Amino acid sequence: MKRPIRVLVAKVGLDGHDRGAKVIASFLRDAGMEVIYTGLRQTPEMVVNAALQEDVDVIGVSILSGAHMTVFPKIMNMMKEKGLKDVLLTGGGIIPDADMKKLNEIGVGKLFPPGTDTKNIVEYVSSYVKEHRKF
Repeated sequence: MKRPIRVLVAKVGLDGHDRGAKVIASFLRDAGMEVIYTGLRQTPEMVVNAALQEDVDVIGVSILSGAHMTVFPKIMNMMKEKGLKDVLLTGGGIIPDADMKKLNEIGVGKLFPPGTDTKNIVEYVSSYVKEHRKF
């Protein structure tokens, strides 16, 4: 690859707990990726616009508020509208397995619950980008 993998890490909605998002961002940086952290209280529109402006390969959403069945579909639809077809939408947080499956069915990538080994996240992001992004 000619440049580092670019990952946008986002916290959407009123969820003010960002420790996990910051930990993941740190591990992705340590793995050689370029990480853009949007900060707290972002809207789906703000996340997708930031992804466009930053030309990212991956959008990672951290969500603990229970709004995952609203947030992920909104972001996914906006990504399609804006032509971000090969950008991975992934994330993690408190998301029941049944909801993870439904989100995967609409095109959301693998979702990671609390306690996931960060090596698994780094490997997943790296392999997705190598397979789907051309730069």
